Amino acid sequence: MALENKLGITDSAELARREEKISKIKALELFETGLLDTFPVDNFEGLAMIHKYLFDEIYDFAGKVRTVNIAKGNFRFAPLMYLSVALENIAKMPQSTFDEIIEKYVEMNVAHPFREGNGRSIRIWLDAILKKELGMVIDWSLVDREDYLLAMERSPIKDVEIKVLLKAALTDKVNDREVYMKGIDASYYYEGYNVYKTENIKNEE
Repeated sequence: MALENKLGITDSAELARREEKISKIKALELFETGLLDTFPVDNFEGLAMIHKYLFDEIYDFAGKVRTVNIAKGNFRFAPLMYLSVALENIAKMPQSTFDEIIEKYVEMNVAHPFREGNGRSIRIWLDAILKKELGMVIDWSLVDREDYLLAMERSPIKDVEIKVLLKAALTDKVNDREVYMKGIDASYYYEGYNVYKTENIKNEE
């Protein structure tokens, strides 16, 4: 079953195709118009703005904190009862060095604040922070898919691996359209290997 959407699509495979096409176009618009550079990247607000821009034509929940508990495999992302506090704590995390920025990225991934589209939104958010603070971005074409997935899986316990992997792919080509689009393609590439399940647990008061 497909997620409820504004397009009226009931087939999950068709929804995935339309979602990818639309959100890729919107992601490119963010870059080409320079709008992305105007978003705040210190906290969840900027990430929510990115998510809303990418998915507003598709989902009513675009830019909104999820209202269900979700998990990937055996890993459960931040439970609803702790999600707001987690996002507040992430906002307070420093981001003046590469290590600090990646630590913030890892924590936001654990939070997984949206019902769908977390991977691509958080990746764009990460590059926006790196660009603002360090004048660098990740060239995702240099990041091996399997190495990335394994490193991210282990990152909540030990983040050294993901730091080494991403640091080796840093580039100062922050305004290069090709580098940016490689990142957008990569985000879908990685997202496609994520299998999420929704846990129908009512919101804790």
